[in-house]
Amino acid sequence: LSLSCLPLPRCVQQMKSDGFHVDELFQKCLFEEDEKDEVLRAIRTLHPNYQLPPPPKPETCKSSLLQDFYSEKMVSYPKLDFSVQELQERFQQQLEMELDNTITIESVEATRPLTPEAIKARKLLGTLRSRWHDSILQALQKSKHNMSKLKTASGYNTLYPYLCLLPDEEYVAIMLQILSTLSPQGESLAVLARELGSKVYNRYVTQRKLRSRQLEKVQEVYKDYIHLLAKDGQPDEYLPREYWEKLVAEAGFGPSLNLKDCSWPYMLIMRLGMHMLELLVQAVKVPRNILNPRLEPKLIPVLYHIYSFRSSWQVGLIKPHPIFSQIVSDAAETLLTFNSSAIPMLCPPVPWTSPHFGAFVLNDTKLMRFVDGAVQHQLLLEQCPPVNLHPVLDALNQLGNCAWKINQPVLDIIISIFNDKGNEKLDIPPPISEAPRPPAASGSSSTWNKSQKHELLLCKKKAAEMHSLRMDALYKLSIANYVRDKVFWFPHNMDFRGRTYPCPPYFNHLGNDVTRAILLFAEGRPLGPKGLDWLKIHLINLTGLKKKNALQERLEYANEIMEEILDSADRPLTGRKWWMNTDEPWQALACCMEIAKASRSPDPAAYVSHFPVHQDGSCNGLQHYAALGRDLIGAISVNLMPCSVPQDVYSAVAQQVEEFRKKDAEQGVKIAQVLQGFISRKVVKQTVMTVVYGVTRYGGRLQMEKRLKEIDEFPEEYLWEASHYLVKQVFNGIKEMFSATRDIQNWLTESAKLIAQSGRTVEWVTPLGLPIVQPYYRSKSTLNCGMQNLSVKNSNSNQKPDTVKQKNAFPPNFIHSLDSTHMMLTALHCLRQGLTFVSVHDCYWTHALTVDVMNQVCREQFVALHSEKILQDLSEFMLEKYCRYSHPCHAPSCLHPPLLLGLDVPQCSV
Repeated sequence: LSLSCLPLPRCVQQMKSDGFHVDELFQKCLFEEDEKDEVLRAIRTLHPNYQLPPPPKPETCKSSLLQDFYSEKMVSYPKLDFSVQELQERFQQQLEMELDNTITIESVEATRPLTPEAIKARKLLGTLRSRWHDSILQALQKSKHNMSKLKTASGYNTLYPYLCLLPDEEYVAIMLQILSTLSPQGESLAVLARELGSKVYNRYVTQRKLRSRQLEKVQEVYKDYIHLLAKDGQPDEYLPREYWEKLVAEAGFGPSLNLKDCSWPYMLIMRLGMHMLELLVQAVKVPRNILNPRLEPKLIPVLYHIYSFRSSWQVGLIKPHPIFSQIVSDAAETLLTFNSSAIPMLCPPVPWTSPHFGAFVLNDTKLMRFVDGAVQHQLLLEQCPPVNLHPVLDALNQLGNCAWKINQPVLDIIISIFNDKGNEKLDIPPPISEAPRPPAASGSSSTWNKSQKHELLLCKKKAAEMHSLRMDALYKLSIANYVRDKVFWFPHNMDFRGRTYPCPPYFNHLGNDVTRAILLFAEGRPLGPKGLDWLKIHLINLTGLKKKNALQERLEYANEIMEEILDSADRPLTGRKWWMNTDEPWQALACCMEIAKASRSPDPAAYVSHFPVHQDGSCNGLQHYAALGRDLIGAISVNLMPCSVPQDVYSAVAQQVEEFRKKDAEQGVKIAQVLQGFISRKVVKQTVMTVVYGVTRYGGRLQMEKRLKEIDEFPEEYLWEASHYLVKQVFNGIKEMFSATRDIQNWLTESAKLIAQSGRTVEWVTPLGLPIVQPYYRSKSTLNCGMQNLSVKNSNSNQKPDTVKQKNAFPPNFIHSLDSTHMMLTALHCLRQGLTFVSVHDCYWTHALTVDVMNQVCREQFVALHSEKILQDLSEFMLEKYCRYSHPCHAPSCLHPPLLLGLDVPQCSV
């Protein structure tokens, strides 16, 4: 309809009657394409002099923890070593990659010589893929034709519009991509369905952003935004979020960058994925005699639907036929295809400005990761006043704006070992060709005895594990190799507890020792007077030695072994290989190389280092509990109080357990006598570390059993009894050492139990204003499909909370949210000080030059956080939310926090 046909006066009058002002159309509505221009033109036909309302004045966060941060004038935002022109070129490269949706890169196995068998297999695979493409396309078109004829609103009929959103070729490409990445051991039906459905959704979102002209606006705004980051840019007094919002407000017209919500229900994504999977299984076939001409030339399916048990659950799997796996193995293809969102960004991320907008240029990224279709946390974020989210958004932007590069010498050594059969001791997985072979047995498998069948099962399990680990390493190393000459960025988002994660899933600094060793800061800083000392201390920390020694003693030890350090740096694979016997060998080797270069430079203080130095928390969960409970004894054991030497809580608990054991042994307790000489820091560490994150006695017993199994001398027949005894004593030891911890845990658990029993989920707000809800529910929906019915969690307002999960998860989740709050506070205040800062949860990274400043900021923010009335505020929130109206808790007095002990938080040293 043309605007002249619309009853405009009546619409405007109705708005006025309902209490709305015309200005609100432009202040609160989201627009696509040229809708905003059209609405303005329509209004001006009635009111020719109407002017758009001015942009709302930016609100300032009022959090008491960040009053200074937001009230003071922003110091110059750290500049990157790139010009505006260079950053614009990088943005174009990133945009092209995202527009393609996928990217194909060389595998690090590409250096292997090509055999005649591989050439033949590749040619065969190419022919088969061409046939499969045609078969899948035909099956898809037939399926759509049948759906279009359906009269009733069946499940399949509701899928029809979603199979018409993209060109048919794109659906086929998505299905073929899934086929090419399928493991020989198969993959869960639910995982594959979710992946297929999500790929379609992501491509649809990209198309929608193009159609709505949102991309055009992002390009225009980003062109100006990079002036904040470029070395030759002008503005410097803004945070990235503030500057982006300013530029968007100034842009005025065009589509809204926060598009109207177009998220698809989780059930729909799963149903669409299942349908595509069914088409794939039905359409993709291979001649049975393709590898063995003596067999009959019958077409057989490439994919099979089978069932397997994982723990006590029966799980549907899609498994490729061995013929297909053999062809893929023989072809030894050297190209890998990834979603563009799996690759680090080639330009600085788009800053987070709302729960719906930030990170990648086009790829749809949620601020908070969802769990199995839960959407309650997304609703909470949308209802939250935008200003309350500013600290969280600014912290994520700060983490994402850290530029990285590759440590090429270390990467090359790792790739050489990876291509030379790997090395399990160095955490480089060997190829599946090195998997153990089951002993040859005569006759068919039906005549094998129980022992032979068990051994075969173990061999298959080991082969599956090896393949999974090998592919994981292949992906990480290949992506690292792809960006080896580039500077790149990791956009960040968070889970429902507020813990932050890089968005690219395979290769990032949260990875293992191998991955961390090949990452360097793109920005270099001189070591300064103490930087070389910090590198040496960092190296000793990586070895796992001297944990109980003061920092000065660790430094002295590093100086004593300089010969070993230099030998490791100069001859990593041919020398004495000291670095190989450390806790984190690859990071230790990288550090040895950095120390060698710095110590040999004419002036070590002036040596420009790109190396990240880590400062790791000492049992962070217990630190938070000790501070929450004002527990002086507990605080001393986790280094919250000043002390001449570092305290080691794991050794302290081991010593306490040993005291219990001695008493029991003297009283004739057999298992206590058996355990003499076997109780160590290593045996108890994992359980002590995880007890604050909700590990149960059952889980703790399994941890203990695993550690005892690693001790060759320990008698196997006592494993169960010993682990049962030990976990009981560890829990007793922690209860004795951290008297307030158990009281707080019990209070949190009991509160969550009451809340869940009243039919509601546990919610809270972090000290930084982030709203959190636990996504644990009992109800599941059954997804009826032709191949298999799936039990899927489905979000709706009638869901009943899972009382057990809500209760058990609240203490660890609450502590995780505090840990994340402390990290974000540290990140923001490090930004104020001009530091490069990233984190791996409770492990903070910066340049050697700025370690002392970061440590000071970390301590100050921990004290500031725990100077807040955290437990009292939580209690008041729960009483207000759950005991006010129609959902009275049965015993509101239980929601009052336990009494605190006598620790003075400002004295904490962290």
